[in-house]
Amino acid sequence: MKKFVCVLLILGMLLSLTACHGSQEKKVFEIPEQFDTSRTYEITFWAKNDTNMTQVDIYKAAIEEFQELYPNITVNLRLYTDYGKIYNDVITNIATGTTPNVCITYPDHIATYLTGADTVVPLDDLIAHPKYGLGGSEVKFDSPTQQEIIPKFLEECAFSGHYYAIPYMRSTECCYVNKTFVEKLGYALPEILTWDFVWEVSTAAAAQDADGNYLVNGQKVMLPFIYKSTDNMMIQMLRQLDAGYSTHGGDIQIFNDTTRQLLLEISGHVQSGAFNTFKLAGYPANFLNAGQCIFAVDSTAGATWMGSNAPLIDIAEDKLVQFETVVMPIPQFDTGNPEMISQGPSMCVFHKEDPQEVLASWLFAQYMLTNDVQIAYSQTEGYAPVTSKAQNSSEYQDYLSRSGEDNQLYYDIKINATKLLMENTDNTFVTPVFNGSASLRNAAGQMIEEVNKSTRRKQTVDDAYIDELYAEMTSLYRLDQITADGNGKITLGELPQASKALLIGLAFVWVGMGVYVALEAVKKKKLLKDH
Repeated sequence: MKKFVCVLLILGMLLSLTACHGSQEKKVFEIPEQFDTSRTYEITFWAKNDTNMTQVDIYKAAIEEFQELYPNITVNLRLYTDYGKIYNDVITNIATGTTPNVCITYPDHIATYLTGADTVVPLDDLIAHPKYGLGGSEVKFDSPTQQEIIPKFLEECAFSGHYYAIPYMRSTECCYVNKTFVEKLGYALPEILTWDFVWEVSTAAAAQDADGNYLVNGQKVMLPFIYKSTDNMMIQMLRQLDAGYSTHGGDIQIFNDTTRQLLLEISGHVQSGAFNTFKLAGYPANFLNAGQCIFAVDSTAGATWMGSNAPLIDIAEDKLVQFETVVMPIPQFDTGNPEMISQGPSMCVFHKEDPQEVLASWLFAQYMLTNDVQIAYSQTEGYAPVTSKAQNSSEYQDYLSRSGEDNQLYYDIKINATKLLMENTDNTFVTPVFNGSASLRNAAGQMIEEVNKSTRRKQTVDDAYIDELYAEMTSLYRLDQITADGNGKITLGELPQASKALLIGLAFVWVGMGVYVALEAVKKKKLLKDH
């Protein structure tokens, strides 16, 4: 009997372990007919700020104003300075059932959260709910309607057949250009930057005199072209060239001949001294503002750090160089069909046992779309509000019209960066989202970083090197273990043998403990009966 019980328990445990791996069945969230205002709720909001205290104050003010409208809801704010840390903490907390209620995040991250059952709430029904949805009749604030969210931004939050988030802010990448140095080198800026132009000017800027001073700035340091986010760099280059990256069904296509050619070309530009990356060199704005960089590619949200008069300059005053800064779209291969990535945080809501608590969380997330919050936050950096309601408001239009009035609220580079995004919204794109898309994104950037490092170490970067790099990235990010069914449902492949052995070993331990406790209880019961 003992053996029989043990076998049954082990089989049950192994089946449960198998069910834990990959995508699980999701429970539909049933919206309460009425929000119960007689009860109190305490919800957590995990948010990200770029060490910008103005943003922190906006979060706190939004929470305070929301709590005045809903005094029965207490919102606890937890701040992070990195989206990756939020992602890691959510993954950890999913395992312990202690996820936040509302979280600032990215769709790639949400796709991974969804591998666990009952994690992120699908928002379709909540968005459209007549009482508590966007613009709902019983919402206690001036909520935007679904039609007033910029359609492209809302679409970015839809994958696997549902809306799993609502957009919060949007940005894109742009190129901050030292126009003064470009002209000093004998060039005139084109209307739209091309990769060929940027590489040519950057190579010219790498020229030095006999003493090792760079001719363009007279300094010992010059990094002509610095890219902050190399994952975006690779993704956008492939998109502009209509080359493979991945499909919406999760088919990995990045390891192709176009990627190979791009990596070999980048290696050449590293060797010439024309190119470097944020991870190896440092923050692009610091080099730009010190006259040690000509083309700095970063998010429009980083505009407050860029330029001689930037409000958030992060270098010593005696290192600052005066120059004319121009904000331009990222370099293009085809100027007639510009392509740039859409980025910026969204908000998701997590499942909880109490549907009233989930509804309270949704109301708070929705409050972050109101004009007061959207306009205030967008003014801190080069973000654009995600609603037409905010973008078209007289308050926001007045803000945009006052570009250059000062170097704080109306800092011209910041406002120009925001305008660039608003004018190019139709030219933006997002990458396919699935469980594993975050890993693919990491691999895209890591390949450029590895080529940069290897070239600087005088290693040979050729076809054999690229073959080895492809294999390394595939293994490191488990890209060969993503299984796509072609319908947007993605699961990770089989676990490695070592992981299987570990899980089976743990199963034996758990089952053994359970059987021991059960047998001891039976013995005790028998002894009591005999007495």
